[in-house]
Amino acid sequence: MNTGNCFHCGLEINKKEEIIYDEKSFCCNGCKTVYEIFSQNDLSCYYDFQASPGATPLDIKGKYDFLDNEDIVSKLLEFQEDTTHIVSLYIPHIHCSSCIWILENLQKLQSGIITSQVNFPEKKVRITFNPEETSLKKIVELLCSIGYEPYISLDNFDEGKKVIDRSLIYKIGVAFFCFGNIMLLSFPEYFEVEEYWINEYRGFFRWLIFAISLPAFFYSASGYYVSAYKSIKSGMLNIDIPIALGIVVMFIRSTVDIVFDYGQGFFDSMTGLIFFMLLGKLFQKKTYDFLSFERDYKSYFPIAITKILADGSETSVQVYDIQKGDRLLIRNQELIPVDGILISEKASIDYSFVTGEAVAIEKKSGDKIFAGGKQVGKVIEMEVLFSVSQSYLTQLWSNDVFQKKIDIKHKTITDKISRYFTPALLGLAIISFLYWIFIDTNTAFNVFTAILIVACPCALALTAPFTLGNVLRILGKRKFYLKNAIVIEQLAKVDSIVFDKTGTITTNKKTSITYEGTPLTDFDLKLLNNALRGSNHPLSRRLYDFIPKQIKLTPTHFEEVIGKGINATFEEGTIKLGSSQFLEHMSENTHKKTKVHVEINGIYKGSYVFNNQYREGLEQLFLQLSKKYNLIILSGDNDGERKILEKMLPSTTKLVFNQKPEQKLEYIEELQKQGKNVMMIGDGLNDAGALAQSNIGISISENVNVFSPACDGILDASQFQKIGFFMQYSKNAMKTIYMSFALSLAYNIVGLTYAVSGNLSPLVAAIIMPLSTITIVSFVTIMTNVYARNSQPVTRNFQPATKNNTA
Repeated sequence: MNTGNCFHCGLEINKKEEIIYDEKSFCCNGCKTVYEIFSQNDLSCYYDFQASPGATPLDIKGKYDFLDNEDIVSKLLEFQEDTTHIVSLYIPHIHCSSCIWILENLQKLQSGIITSQVNFPEKKVRITFNPEETSLKKIVELLCSIGYEPYISLDNFDEGKKVIDRSLIYKIGVAFFCFGNIMLLSFPEYFEVEEYWINEYRGFFRWLIFAISLPAFFYSASGYYVSAYKSIKSGMLNIDIPIALGIVVMFIRSTVDIVFDYGQGFFDSMTGLIFFMLLGKLFQKKTYDFLSFERDYKSYFPIAITKILADGSETSVQVYDIQKGDRLLIRNQELIPVDGILISEKASIDYSFVTGEAVAIEKKSGDKIFAGGKQVGKVIEMEVLFSVSQSYLTQLWSNDVFQKKIDIKHKTITDKISRYFTPALLGLAIISFLYWIFIDTNTAFNVFTAILIVACPCALALTAPFTLGNVLRILGKRKFYLKNAIVIEQLAKVDSIVFDKTGTITTNKKTSITYEGTPLTDFDLKLLNNALRGSNHPLSRRLYDFIPKQIKLTPTHFEEVIGKGINATFEEGTIKLGSSQFLEHMSENTHKKTKVHVEINGIYKGSYVFNNQYREGLEQLFLQLSKKYNLIILSGDNDGERKILEKMLPSTTKLVFNQKPEQKLEYIEELQKQGKNVMMIGDGLNDAGALAQSNIGISISENVNVFSPACDGILDASQFQKIGFFMQYSKNAMKTIYMSFALSLAYNIVGLTYAVSGNLSPLVAAIIMPLSTITIVSFVTIMTNVYARNSQPVTRNFQPATKNNTA
């Protein structure tokens, strides 16, 4: 005998097993315990998200004792340092908003858990915890105690996270079988055949059709009933409610027709609706899977790493070409792209990219270092343990720590439409039914079901994500890599573009460097070369490539002051290089130039002069952008090149020099206070603060790994002159979304007009519904590809004049 449902899990309670606690009924001690845990930790609002959202906890005594083994745990962890461990667990039970909420509040249930982030589509939770306060075993046991047991397989842990769900395929197969056979058996009814033997067996065929429809009604369509039921219980009306209602109405009406011999019913239409609806759902699922594949495996970042060859020489290679056993050189502020073993004597690693905490961790030779850390200080060498996982770098780049709080307009539009669509649709269906019921009962039921079917907003919901996903793919092919689809919308809003100078509008040319001052000896060059070896600044990289290679020396002290210079100490001597202010050497002549000054063992030697080579197409790009945007050059260099830039660039371009990194950030902040929507384009190293502050931060990448989590996109340097195209393309992408919204709404209005007037049968509506989804997806695909071709910048025979800085 049952007395009701469990307050926690919603299952029916047996009278003999009912447990009363806090004036609430529970089916077992497990559910009662979970409720107690939530109540004691001020998390009882978990039950506000959905009635009975919990799962029944399982008895797991001893099941996870293997997690006491440190060797096993180390294989499961993504990241492992003294006070920070990170693990991703696959949890099959994640199914609704309440699941997300409780799993992202685990730190309130157990001390030691720092953060937890849910990936809802993949049913994974990424947990960062302090191993000194808790352990992986305790976390797993906590998850089990609240009904979210993770799936852990030591033999195939990675595969366990990618369990393939084929239930949709099975449901489509059953629906197609039922639909096809019912259509075949219904032919005599369609053509009103009056043969004697057909009339004799007409009743038999109708009941056979009824029997064949049952698997489709109860199994194939079950997902819609469950979704509609949960939606009603949570008080949030979703689009599955009218779909489920339409199916149930058709089934009941058809059964009544057969029982009272009114006709053959609408079993063919009903099974056809279920089949085409599931087909549309499969199409959407494949679409999202495809976009996910594109992001994880094909959108490689245009960054490289320095590989040390067997003969000791150095070469730059793409990160995804790194193999186990390779020896890598990691410079100051450079991202470690793979897990490996430190070869150098010691290193200081900043894992803020992974954890968000900028506290450097000291490592010594032989220690394991993890992907995502940044080397701070002198150059180090490491040996690779695993080849790079590009999807892991994508995951780090998309860490919530680095997300900017922005308004997602297209998502808001979709949400608003969905919120009002379902009640409006139900109201229209009921009103139309009441109108037709007094005219023709058969037509009334046809109109009611046709309205519920034809107005499904699947296409509407798919418009924005598919458009932006396709745009991400197209931009990726053109070597412009964005953090996520939201960045596209932000690009369309930009009205001011700020450019860094060195390494952004200038390019690396060895032949553009000259030396002024006391000639440097071989000893001086040896110190200079090894000091430059550890730096990632664009000028340092150019000078390092310019100077002949020397014998490798290991500095005892290395300090790089961002935007100013380097101070390095070797057993053989000391060297200081950078700006004149950094060296406190102010003997500048009247013709200011971009220089790197050199001081060795406290004695000023001279300076290397950089006669900057500007990127090809710079003048044409700025002329194109100046028509739509406010353009600003924000440089840390002196204003020695002001006259050259004033001649090259449009008169409306604002030139600001002698800006320290913190001043760049303040300048952008001031623009934003004026209501400007700012995009910053820099080299990703000196400009990290400005990139983070701007509405959109784009990092220019050449051949070194200066990839920064502060940026929203990475632009391959070879695509610099196409910035205008990318900006216009983002605007066209948003235009495509609005056009497809209008197209989808127009389709619904036309379909509903025919349905309300009684001129649209349920079967035709069921066929048209998935076709509308395909139409919208085809439309946005065609339009995004058309815009990609039409927005290409016109290539002209443009040859930039040779620049020198003696003007």
